[in-house]
Amino acid sequence: MIQGALFIALAALLWGTTGIVAKFLFTGTELAAITLALLRLAVALPFFWLLMRREQRQLAVAHPGQNAPGSSLRGLTKKALLPLAAMGLFQAFYQGSYLLAVDLTGAGIATLIALCLPPVLVAILAAPLLGEKPGLLTIVAAIAAIIGTSMLVVSDIGTAGTLRLAGILVALLAAAVYTGFTLTSRYNSAGTPVFTTAFICFSTAALLLLPVVVISGGFEGLGTLSVQHWLMILYIGVVPTCIGYLCFFAGMKTTPATLSSIIVTLEPLFVALLAWLILGEILGPIGIVGAVILTVAVIVASRYGKPPGTHRER
Repeated sequence: MIQGALFIALAALLWGTTGIVAKFLFTGTELAAITLALLRLAVALPFFWLLMRREQRQLAVAHPGQNAPGSSLRGLTKKALLPLAAMGLFQAFYQGSYLLAVDLTGAGIATLIALCLPPVLVAILAAPLLGEKPGLLTIVAAIAAIIGTSMLVVSDIGTAGTLRLAGILVALLAAAVYTGFTLTSRYNSAGTPVFTTAFICFSTAALLLLPVVVISGGFEGLGTLSVQHWLMILYIGVVPTCIGYLCFFAGMKTTPATLSSIIVTLEPLFVALLAWLILGEILGPIGIVGAVILTVAVIVASRYGKPPGTHRER
């Protein structure tokens, strides 16, 4: 179990580097957040296609002579494809809004808000939407999450010298979108295999983002990017997106779902630490306390709510 936990912690660390590298790109180039979101998906898709094909072959071997669910894309029913398409829609909005929040504020605060709030929101919304009754601790966690987020905003005003309202609102939008993604993932959790889910989800998101990037002129100026910038884009598409995903599912094989959901909460803390060490982003005393409160709220929501589904696309 220790090895599995380490794999999940490594996945959280790799996911956390996305915002750091993206901030370097936004600072050093004119690359738009939505364009980077599309490029990230485009780079990751071939790898997820290979992983999906391997998964399908394994299913075919495990169920010889049978049409096992997920053993081919053709075998997926409309009932299975509908939630996958919805997840792709949520993923498209999340990729764009999260990276835009990083651009408008900082990698640390954007990630803390965008990724710490969803587990708490899921624990609350699961009651009316999925029939999961929240307990007292879940309600307390929700209140604590609101307090922690407020403290982060106050700290950001102090360190930045101004209220970066647009970035905060976009980070809150990213949190709301990821909440929708998680709830939809729960609905689909007993159906399609994980890498088939990831491939269809990312494919749908990329198809939705492509016309938006074209219309907004997001491809203009790509020729001015240096080799170093393209390597950063490749890194985001391969390392945190694909390798991080592989590490997570390798760890999930031997790690209880509740423990894994708690370990994953390390990601925002990793980002905050890396943002401080590499980008010089400072939360300040109030922000640090707010981050701790928000993290504890997430752990409580994850521990005492229904364990989240294992479909995680970063």
